[in-house]
Amino acid sequence: MKFLLRFFTWWNSETFGTQLWTWRKGQRVGEDDLGNVFYQTRDGKRRWVIYNGEIEASKINPEWHGWLHFTWDEPPTKIALKRKAWEKAHQENLTGTALAYAPAGSLRQPKPADRRDYEAWSPE
Repeated sequence: MKFLLRFFTWWNSETFGTQLWTWRKGQRVGEDDLGNVFYQTRDGKRRWVIYNGEIEASKINPEWHGWLHFTWDEPPTKIALKRKAWEKAHQENLTGTALAYAPAGSLRQPKPADRRDYEAWSPE
């Protein structure tokens, strides 16, 4: 089944074309803490990532994202990105999940009847 998924879909890890390209032209640069593997061509003109599991761009942390988009030349394996004290740890996009942010007044928040700090108005 995994063979068919890799043959016919691009969102379930790498396709055979990407695997062949990576085997022929790719030079492994490093791996992040989620298991995503990063490659570049031998001349360094192209960079890409092979995701560990489902392809979701927000799974790449800022250090590797900057390297992929040529913001800096050296990968995080050689030169670590300096962190500020106020920075939070990287978190993937949670939109569409139960952990997604829902502001006050959102339809995903409890209904006013379920809240104890709300008393419905009723005309007399």
